Amino acid sequence: MHWSLTKAQELIDAHPDRDIFVCASGISPSGHIHIGNFRELITTYFVVKALQKLGKKARFIFSWDDFDRFRKVPKNVDPSYEQYLGLPYADIPDPYGCCESYAKHFQNEFETAIEAFDIEVDFIYQHEAYRSGRYNDWIAHALGQRGRIYDLLMEYKTQEASEEERVAYYPVAVYCHGCGKDHTTISAYDADAQTLAYTCTCGFGESQGVLEADNIKLNWKVDWPMRWQYEDVVFEPGGRDHSSQGGSYEVSSRIAREIFGFEPPSYIAYEFIGIKGARGKMSSSTGNLITPADLLQVYTPEVVLYIFSKYDPGAAFNFGFDEEVIRNFTEFERFRKRFISGQIPEEDNMHMSLELADLGHDIDNHVTFGKVAGLLPLMGFQEDAVAGVLSQETGTSLPGLSVLAPRVQHWIENWYPDRATSIRDIANLDLLEGASDEERAWIGQLLAVMETDEEVGLTIEDYMERIYAITRVEDPKETKGRQRRFFALVYQLLIDRVQGPRLPLLLRIVGVDRARGLFSSRS
Repeated sequence: MHWSLTKAQELIDAHPDRDIFVCASGISPSGHIHIGNFRELITTYFVVKALQKLGKKARFIFSWDDFDRFRKVPKNVDPSYEQYLGLPYADIPDPYGCCESYAKHFQNEFETAIEAFDIEVDFIYQHEAYRSGRYNDWIAHALGQRGRIYDLLMEYKTQEASEEERVAYYPVAVYCHGCGKDHTTISAYDADAQTLAYTCTCGFGESQGVLEADNIKLNWKVDWPMRWQYEDVVFEPGGRDHSSQGGSYEVSSRIAREIFGFEPPSYIAYEFIGIKGARGKMSSSTGNLITPADLLQVYTPEVVLYIFSKYDPGAAFNFGFDEEVIRNFTEFERFRKRFISGQIPEEDNMHMSLELADLGHDIDNHVTFGKVAGLLPLMGFQEDAVAGVLSQETGTSLPGLSVLAPRVQHWIENWYPDRATSIRDIANLDLLEGASDEERAWIGQLLAVMETDEEVGLTIEDYMERIYAITRVEDPKETKGRQRRFFALVYQLLIDRVQGPRLPLLLRIVGVDRARGLFSSRS
């Protein structure tokens, strides 16, 4: 059974009377949201889809932790932004000048990108939630239990607990009403009156009622379980860094039970995603990242979803931008064809992976990424010219070409210039002079076939059959070897590669006159 269905069934079994299954994920908008972060969202989304497939109502909530403090200036942000360290992300100016805040810039960037995946999700902006007073009762409860929280946290630390530390511990951060930053120290808390006094390094200080406050935020390992309870969450994934023994999930789960009095949601730990050829994990602060928008410039949404869905969340994998792009598309196209024709049993994991890839999109079956990648650079990245050549092969229009052609061009020009194949300008004399008499005869016969096609317009099938006939002999095994040798020679003479687009298409692009010059050893 596919991992998403296994998790969905576990949730149903654990909550047989539940009407709506709330599944959550969240990210801090500290910078560009990369595809490692995207795994947080997509893991939750797949479980939601699996619950719906099993006949249950499910709600997907995604929290933007934009009330978190600005801790570090990312490499792609002006260093002058150090002046904003300590402010909530929601209160920092947009470094690119186009949105209302730092947080909003990166939130909009991510939300716009995921529209391509048709994911139904309710976004929650935590700066709004905290400032509305929505969580103030829980904040007051946590402050009242601060001694117990300290004791629990110290069980996971190596240093010795101290009574002095315990008395001074508060499970919250306070943003100063004077300067807006969290450079504050809590000086007193009156549990009976539920008032909190603080001072700030800027010189400001005040005493305020917790139940009316708009500037107090729970610390992460208390904030997380508080929101689980408030939102009635039954499932949320987390990265490997939160999932180790003594990590955030284990500690927050104990706080959920022992401080807030409820069972924590079910959990899946997901592994990190790498970029093939890059060192280190992706990070918004280091700038070592690929965003979902970057992915969508090369991959279609369906292929992205397919790649994520076929891996168990606990399996690490790399996104490659070399020849792996063609391999990923080819694999998806092959399995998609089998899926549509009913050849993949529903109990097969691949069946669910393809369902999760949202195959409702009307994608042209006649054109593949590999075929477009083979033809487009040969034709100067002119989509109309490629459409003309491919229509000769299929006899139909190719609406899918407009989806794939821009992605092929972006991939070749920005990621994999080795794929920028072009037709030779002059003959490869060394290769021609090294050819055997038999191979030269084959080339002569190929020119004759090209001339026939130019005169009468062969069908692609007839054209291909005539090319195959050039090297055919009685022994099938020998024929196959001769064909491989002949095809490799022709491709090398035309495009300096041992393979390429389907030969009739390539020959029509080259044309008889140009081919005659490239097939001749005469200077």
